[in-house]
Amino acid sequence: MRIGEAATAALMTTKTLRFYEDRGLLPRADRAANGYRDYRPEIIARLEFIRRGRGAGLSLAQISGILAVHDRGNPPCTHVRDALVGQLADLDNQIAELTALRTTIAAFHDDAAAGDPAACDPDRICSYL
Repeated sequence: MRIGEAATAALMTTKTLRFYEDRGLLPRADRAANGYRDYRPEIIARLEFIRRGRGAGLSLAQISGILAVHDRGNPPCTHVRDALVGQLADLDNQIAELTALRTTIAAFHDDAAAGDPAACDPDRICSYL
């Protein structure tokens, strides 16, 4: 199948497929006599895996590592699980940081909402921050 057909089937753009091929996430496509890329149908499953991995926040390097394990004929499930554990830990940290930031901003907002701009200290840029 041509690159446009593969991209459409995988809900991606042709530019993305070329990028993934350049990065080694996709094997080099066969070339038709006219020079067009000719992807095998099984490439769609690989592209869908990459899309799901990106949707889960995995980096292309992580996905590449998982695909390399798969390409050697080994089940990559342990690697996927480990990557997801790392993602969960990162998300938990980000949530904690965002929760703390929200608390700080809410306090600044409360001060600003209750304040009187006319009473601001002229020696400060803004008394609310």
